Amino acid sequence: MNENKILWNNVLAQIELGISKANFSMWFKDTYIIKQDDGIVFLGVPNVFVKDWLLNKYHKDILKYLRNFGEHIRNIEYVVSKEENKNQTKELSGSRNELPLTNCYINKEDNLNPKYTFDTFVIGPFNELAHAASQAILKRSAAYNPLFIFGSTGHGKTHLIQAVGNHFKTNDPSKKIYYMTSEKFANDYLNSLNSGNINIFKEKYKKYDLLIIDDIQFLSSKTKTQEEFFHLFNSFHDGGKQLIFSSDKHPNFIPDIEDRIKSRFNAGMIVEIQKPDFESRIQILRKKSSLLNLHLSNENVEYIALNIEGNVRELEGILNLILCQTELKNKELNINELKELLKNASKPKKNVSVKDVIRVTSEFYGIEEASVFEKGRKKEVIKPRQVIMYILREDFDFSFPSIGDKIGNRDHSTVIHSYEKIKNDLKTDPELVQELGQIRSMLK
Repeated sequence: MNENKILWNNVLAQIELGISKANFSMWFKDTYIIKQDDGIVFLGVPNVFVKDWLLNKYHKDILKYLRNFGEHIRNIEYVVSKEENKNQTKELSGSRNELPLTNCYINKEDNLNPKYTFDTFVIGPFNELAHAASQAILKRSAAYNPLFIFGSTGHGKTHLIQAVGNHFKTNDPSKKIYYMTSEKFANDYLNSLNSGNINIFKEKYKKYDLLIIDDIQFLSSKTKTQEEFFHLFNSFHDGGKQLIFSSDKHPNFIPDIEDRIKSRFNAGMIVEIQKPDFESRIQILRKKSSLLNLHLSNENVEYIALNIEGNVRELEGILNLILCQTELKNKELNINELKELLKNASKPKKNVSVKDVIRVTSEFYGIEEASVFEKGRKKEVIKPRQVIMYILREDFDFSFPSIGDKIGNRDHSTVIHSYEKIKNDLKTDPELVQELGQIRSMLK
């Protein structure tokens, strides 16, 4: 068994532990490593839909597991290919959606991905401050230095910080830009230290005008690396060169980071990218579906926006899955087909009972559980009861008559009215969207 096959088998064994058998079979069957070149793993996939899904849904996990077995690995290229024989001789497929190996999109000189631009970045209330800060840098170099963007995974941090780099690259080719993860920085530093090439490591960064470091939280507990990072930071800052960082949390809450480094972060602009609200998710879906040449009805767009809880990367993954099904069926999915698709694509829910839904929702709204079953129409109980009915129908597929039986023997027409009421209110009431999201999180 060759080195690449051993590496990929080890990675697959890790991935299989964390996802359902159905998803593992669907997305990782017929994948393999074509070759490795300068820290890039070229991963063969059977079609463009698997390529897009792995890139949007599983990329970070795959890269993390690959790095567990090879610290030199810095990125992955997904290549649509087909197996010619049992010895894994591969031929690149020639469909319109595929790129040959010679046209791989990550630039080795700066590590920037050209697909991350401001043209493809959707702006909404959840990220407009971060976007404005990045625009200020474009207009006046080092306007905020450093610029530190934080937020949960999948909210678009990497897209935004690389968009800044790509803008500078396009509009001022004389500027030297470099993007990397903090993990890559740490590995490069330790490797140079162990090989006695620390001066080469230090000289490498002096030539850059803009340094972008992603996932800065991984410097946590790396004392020696933090020391070198501190000196690099001072060198850039004192020289008027721009620094941009991202993290999954505010720098003050990253554990085991030296106070002097946190102080440097706080001297610039720190801004959060939050969870996209309902209207922003609508915008994201429309923008991304347009880029994919995928037509979605307003009903389908609204359903996805209501049921995918705020992760931009997950929204992109769902659109790729819908595109796959649309092309297979040669027609647009109707709302029932979409619901079934999303249900199968999502992670399995733990076993939640009707009692759990009633208990959690009642606690959230501060009412007695028993009041949910009463026939009265107390104002403070009506909304929680309607939310319970909506969740039982939307998330757990209970029939309307079944819900009526379990919530005080109510007529199914009452349940339908409650379901439709919440469904419609979610389109115009951001507070209700937030409440429903919190209840769903508590149920998980």
